[in-house]
Amino acid sequence: MPKRYDLLVFDWDGTLMDSTASIVRAIQLAFRDMDKPVPSDDKARHVIGLGLADAMRYLDPELDADDVRQVVDCYRHYYLSRDHEIELFAGVRQALQRYRQQGFWLAIATGKSRMGLDRALQHSGLGELFDVSRTADETFSKPHPAMLEQIIDYTGSDPRRTLMIGDTSHDLLLAQNARADGFGVSYGAHPRHELEQYQAVSIADSFAELDAWLCRHA
Repeated sequence: MPKRYDLLVFDWDGTLMDSTASIVRAIQLAFRDMDKPVPSDDKARHVIGLGLADAMRYLDPELDADDVRQVVDCYRHYYLSRDHEIELFAGVRQALQRYRQQGFWLAIATGKSRMGLDRALQHSGLGELFDVSRTADETFSKPHPAMLEQIIDYTGSDPRRTLMIGDTSHDLLLAQNARADGFGVSYGAHPRHELEQYQAVSIADSFAELDAWLCRHA
């Protein structure tokens, strides 16, 4: 059966790697150490997927530029001290290897920094499976379309044959803004009822369910 998509673009945190709880905790500890109001779990989860500076300004609009730099540095201290312990969701490695063998272009579009993504790719051993990646410190943060448009241009793909897969509304809006299809996963940062507000081709409640959909429909 002919393929529906040529390019599969994955978010990283909460989509391929089970890092949501670690990110939330690092955000909360950073705000605590800065003696700023500590965001709730739900509020911290909401900003996952945004670039770090944008996320911190969203959580506390009263932060000035110096405060933002400090809270970002503090967040990185807490997150990077434990990031080597965070694991991929079950089945991710085998599924990505299969998609690669099937001839898909594979890419990452993430709110992480380049340093953070490179560390995660090194720790997970997945770097060689991806053709291209874009991070929030290299271009505009999600949901601006630039990140996905640059990936599409690099691979020579068509937006209509591109699927953006992610666990947040930011990912689905990114897909819409870049005129690509979006696929939501509800096992990461944003719950299903939030993802359902956007024009996703489907929503999966586990990575296994996502993989099964891709096997049948991609």
